[in-house]
Amino acid sequence: MSKKIIVTGSQGYIGTLLVQLLCDVGYNVIGIDSGLYRGQDCGACSDAANSLTIDIRDLEPQHLEGAFAVCHLAALSNDPLGNIDPALTMDINCQGSLHVARIAKAAGVQRFLFSSSCSTYGAAGDEYLDEYATLNPITAYGVSKVNSEKGIRELADESFCPVYLRNATAYGFSPRLRLDLVVNDFVSAAFLNKRIFIKSDGTPWRPLVHVRDICAAFQAMLEADRSLIFNRAFNIGSTAENYRVSELAEIVRHAVPDCEVIYDPAGGPDKRCYRVCCDLVRDVVPNFQPQWTVAQGVAELLEGFMVSGLSSSDLELQRFHRLPVLRQRLQSGVFDSQLRPTVTHFQTSSSGWQT
Repeated sequence: MSKKIIVTGSQGYIGTLLVQLLCDVGYNVIGIDSGLYRGQDCGACSDAANSLTIDIRDLEPQHLEGAFAVCHLAALSNDPLGNIDPALTMDINCQGSLHVARIAKAAGVQRFLFSSSCSTYGAAGDEYLDEYATLNPITAYGVSKVNSEKGIRELADESFCPVYLRNATAYGFSPRLRLDLVVNDFVSAAFLNKRIFIKSDGTPWRPLVHVRDICAAFQAMLEADRSLIFNRAFNIGSTAENYRVSELAEIVRHAVPDCEVIYDPAGGPDKRCYRVCCDLVRDVVPNFQPQWTVAQGVAELLEGFMVSGLSSSDLELQRFHRLPVLRQRLQSGVFDSQLRPTVTHFQTSSSGWQT
């Protein structure tokens, strides 16, 4: 019988692809998601066949019983939202994550894969940072990830193996698209408007990783020897894939004929500046080998936008930007002020859950 894997945030930008990957390789996958971004699709989007619509803060141990592992992706992953309401970001991202980890341990889950972020390094400059570097988050989102790692670390023991995947900045096409990520933003602007607008001076460093490589890292951590990954953090990406924002813009410009790059005259250095070394994960978990470069991802995005029919109205309405969607969900009353769904229900499932 295949191992049961829980994926929280299963309907998000990464989650939809991770669920697909794990199902394809034979795992019994159960998706958990509040439905915050349901319907924000760019092309065909197939959610997990077995899924539970509920806020992670309301989960109970019985929801996770029988699972070998939890891949915990669910979070408010948006710096502007964190700046507007840092308390809500902390409640969902940190307290919610600690809650899921505790009930996972209580339910007998053996492995807990936490989707962290290289934004934990914050303002760091030009030096390459490995997993032992000082954490210096400068956003509520980054702080929430640091605090979550710290709290989850205390739960580790002989029966409960947490792992912290510090993902570099994601990019790439997903059916539950995000255009508030730097590469995706640049490519969509170039594709539709032939114009990339940079709000900073272009000097900040960003480590980049394709969304499918993030998914591959989760699979590798599920299958890695426990002793090698127990209670450890790993930078997820490739050391060679660190770029200045200006370099990313030039990669996109060269891929889109007649595209121009424009800098905001008032733009200055972005405090979010860091380069990361990803050699540890390559050495410890050799089954994980990133397959994508930014240039390949740009080509994939352009093809995806063409096939899915991405339009100027999608950009104008900010359909694939997280903060405007969250505001719309709140205004519609589908979610309350704490971003809990106003109607919690179980979706169709083979595991006995009922609507």
